[in-house]
Amino acid sequence: MSDLFEAAGLTPKSPSLTQTDSGYKPLADQLRPQSIAEVVGQGHLVGPDGPIRRSVDRGFLPSLLLWGPPGVGKTTLARLLASSAGYEFQQISAVFSGVADLKKAFEAAQMQRNIGKRVVLFVDEIHRFNRAQQDSFLPYVESGVVTLIGATTENPSFELNGALLSRCQVFVLKRLDDEAMETLIARAETHLGRALPLETEARETLKGLADGDGRYLLSLIETIDQMGFDVAITSEGLLQHLQKRRPNYDKDREGHYNLISALHKSVRGSDPDAALYWFARMLQGGEDPLYIARRMQRMASEDIGAADPMSLIMTNAARETYEVLGSPEGELAIAQALVHMASAPKSNAVYVAFKAAMKAARDTGDLDPPEVIRNAPTKLMKDLGYGEGYIYDPDDPDGFSGQNYFPNGMPRPKFYDPKGDGHEGKVKERLDYWAQLRAYKQKR
Repeated sequence: MSDLFEAAGLTPKSPSLTQTDSGYKPLADQLRPQSIAEVVGQGHLVGPDGPIRRSVDRGFLPSLLLWGPPGVGKTTLARLLASSAGYEFQQISAVFSGVADLKKAFEAAQMQRNIGKRVVLFVDEIHRFNRAQQDSFLPYVESGVVTLIGATTENPSFELNGALLSRCQVFVLKRLDDEAMETLIARAETHLGRALPLETEARETLKGLADGDGRYLLSLIETIDQMGFDVAITSEGLLQHLQKRRPNYDKDREGHYNLISALHKSVRGSDPDAALYWFARMLQGGEDPLYIARRMQRMASEDIGAADPMSLIMTNAARETYEVLGSPEGELAIAQALVHMASAPKSNAVYVAFKAAMKAARDTGDLDPPEVIRNAPTKLMKDLGYGEGYIYDPDDPDGFSGQNYFPNGMPRPKFYDPKGDGHEGKVKERLDYWAQLRAYKQKR
């Protein structure tokens, strides 16, 4: 079976990125964990009480999906799980493989099963397979020919078939935290036989550059080691020689929706500092500022509403300012509107009222307006009573007639219920007064 995955470039005889003619392996590959106990940053899954660890300890491995950002050990963990549970390990990549490769993999797995061996089929970047290719896994997973372990950086809920999802457990791998990255640095120093030539602050900067990606952290360490510094360097010196990893952000995938959700909820939660942080994160990820401005217009209507009418005006002005000035000057106008909105009183009363009114309109859409408020442009309409008894409110001594504007026979609903904060506080007082006046006048 040495040529099983030749088409994917994954056979031992094929050149690989981790093995050259000289036998050189990158540091990240040299330090790849050799046991589950050596896996860092995923204790919630493989620790003593972790769900994956419990399954492996019982010698059983279910089909599962490993979902997490790059460089957190998905491939390594899959290999170790197969080994620990006593399964044969086969690997393909959805980037390089097609239907023919899948067919070969399933046939080989069936042969192994026929001689009593259980097979783990590890599929890297499984979300890159189309729906039909994903469906091809179903009979082999259901019959136990293969135990599927898929690795993905994308949300499985969006990228994988529901049928395949229902047959796999989904486990989320976390971005490596500070403790995990410090463990990797210590292992690298032990392996290299010397401490990294970094001052304490520069060591922290190094972890920040890696941004939770263990593979990238080890790549940076290898680069530093090969530069041959004689003395410890500062953070500034480190930044002169290394490039920061691009933020984990894709404008059409889950990172995009997670960050805009964080921005929206920070505004709703009246936290201008958090709102500015997520705004900056999105900009650094390459997001279009006009997209953010449009979403802010929605926030102004949905979460602030009549409590602060200026918010909608400011978001409109910020969007227009950006259209005139562009980046980076126009981004400041968006930031100004963002801070104003996060600091403003909040009310979703208009939002709730509009949804309730839409429901009432659907339920009572066959009812006509009462004759008193119908337009009467012709004599016939006037003879039919259209507009008869209508009171022009500005001419009323109270400036308020209190007439019924709902269909006859329809109980008067209450859609809009101001919260009483900010500008809406005055609106609430006025509406409460009018409600009392209406009740009084309709009883006369």
